[in-house]
Amino acid sequence: MQQNTRPDSRGFVARASIEAISPYIAGKPIEETAREYGLDVKDIVKLASNENPLGMPQSAVDAALAAATGANRYPDGNARLFRDAVARRHGVSPDWVIAGNGSDEILSLAARLVLAPGLRCIYSQYSFSVYELSAQECGAECVEVPARDFAVDLEGILAAADSSARLIYITNPNNPTGYALTREALEDFMNRVPGEVLVVLDEAYADFLPEALQFDSIELVRRHPNLMVTRTFSKAYGLAGLRAGYGVAHAPVIEMMNRIRPPFNMNLIAQAAAAASLEDREFLARVRAVNREGLERLEAFFEARGVNYLKSCANFMLVQTGPQTAELYTELLRRGVIVRPVKSYGLDDWMRISVGTARELDRFFKAYDEARAALDARAS
Repeated sequence: MQQNTRPDSRGFVARASIEAISPYIAGKPIEETAREYGLDVKDIVKLASNENPLGMPQSAVDAALAAATGANRYPDGNARLFRDAVARRHGVSPDWVIAGNGSDEILSLAARLVLAPGLRCIYSQYSFSVYELSAQECGAECVEVPARDFAVDLEGILAAADSSARLIYITNPNNPTGYALTREALEDFMNRVPGEVLVVLDEAYADFLPEALQFDSIELVRRHPNLMVTRTFSKAYGLAGLRAGYGVAHAPVIEMMNRIRPPFNMNLIAQAAAAASLEDREFLARVRAVNREGLERLEAFFEARGVNYLKSCANFMLVQTGPQTAELYTELLRRGVIVRPVKSYGLDDWMRISVGTARELDRFFKAYDEARAALDARAS
């Protein structure tokens, strides 16, 4: 049984499971970098948080501006117009859809729905840290299954799914490795996972999957009542600042999650912008094209320098930058380029680079070579 910690100078008593949590650390903000290194905000390139370098589609901008005129009113607490748009997109009933303040919120709601002390949450090594944070908040046992050559080991996850298991998180493609699973592998996994275990398939980066790896995950949801798929508008659709996401699952799962979902959790402007962008296929096609080109340029750059990287199916690349990764990160910051060290994932010698525009990647390439030269000169 979990005990509360003793009162201290804060004057309150926190649950022991909360005390054990290490807060999530986001990518370094542009404004903070500018202040710290005496740089102009306009001259900083941020390739740290897997954001869309093209910004919001015009369809979303127009919808957001129109919605803003009614911001003195509360939003629709059920986000019906947004949920209807998602339901049409996936060919399901609106009562199979839950709206979220980003998909992060839905990941956390899933944990709150099924986890408690004595129960088990399972996820892969090298996966989104919010999985562990959400499980820790509930006081559940966290089981991190070792990756197999950086890929999610579905067999290992199945082996860990004992009688106490209640929640499994799987990301496809995975962050930060960029590796993807096949439809066949996921279908076989769902056919074998215990029915009392809720499986959350986090598809935050699914819009970037190569055509050969794309499949209809909602078809899997239709056949498996214990599967939920989550999506976000923060990546491909460029709405990271508005916080919009959703989950799709069978109606009984959604109904129970709505009991603990905060009221008005998806704001008025996010609902309108996300619904509009969902139908903007032209914008999404342009995003995918820019991303493919950017990944190819990153691959060519690092291959020319003999630097190891993982071939990505997302909008970022994991690069093995060696024992000087921390120093390299600082040197890049001095040159106005923000990337993401991934030491928190247990990858001390690696960093993650988001795909940017052609101009942003040019800045990164120049800064990287200069930073490496500076470190080499310092070492000689």
